[in-house]
Amino acid sequence: MSLISAGSFKNGITFELDKKIFSVIEFQHVKPGKGSAFVRTKIRDIISGSIIEKTFNPNDKYKEVFVERKNMQYLYNDGNLYYFMNLESYEQIPVSKSVLSENFKFVKENMECKVLSCKGNIFEIEPPTFVELKILETELSTRGDTATNFTKLAKVETGASIKVPIFINQGETVKIDTRTGEYVERVRN
Repeated sequence: MSLISAGSFKNGITFELDKKIFSVIEFQHVKPGKGSAFVRTKIRDIISGSIIEKTFNPNDKYKEVFVERKNMQYLYNDGNLYYFMNLESYEQIPVSKSVLSENFKFVKENMECKVLSCKGNIFEIEPPTFVELKILETELSTRGDTATNFTKLAKVETGASIKVPIFINQGETVKIDTRTGEYVERVRN
């Protein structure tokens, strides 16, 4: 059993608090002019999914919990269940839609994702950092539209909408950063 101090918290650290397991989403070390330093956090209960804001004394210690990270292939969804395949055993595992983060909207079938679990409970799906998706719908560009600081909405093949430069057309493939949901570049075929 290893202990971690609140002063060592980083995004993704999992620890036990009041017999529940939490994952750090955001943290900030605060050193006020008067009084003691503290750590302001946003933490997620990995079982219920609820998010709370909490402050910690940086010297308090908590039991660190091991998180298993496995590469799995996203297969398909059936209602509120999303199926992933273990690439080693070929076992298919259903995951509830409530576990998926906002950036899962950029994942299409057969993409590999990281499945995070703790004590057998899957609590998060990490999509690939960058994905290449085809533009299904966007406004037409006119000849001469080459300015790079103007954007327009585009719908990609997963159904998500992103902002793209005005020179991007329907049918083209673009690279997207799933962490921010932003257009990175046009993919040349």
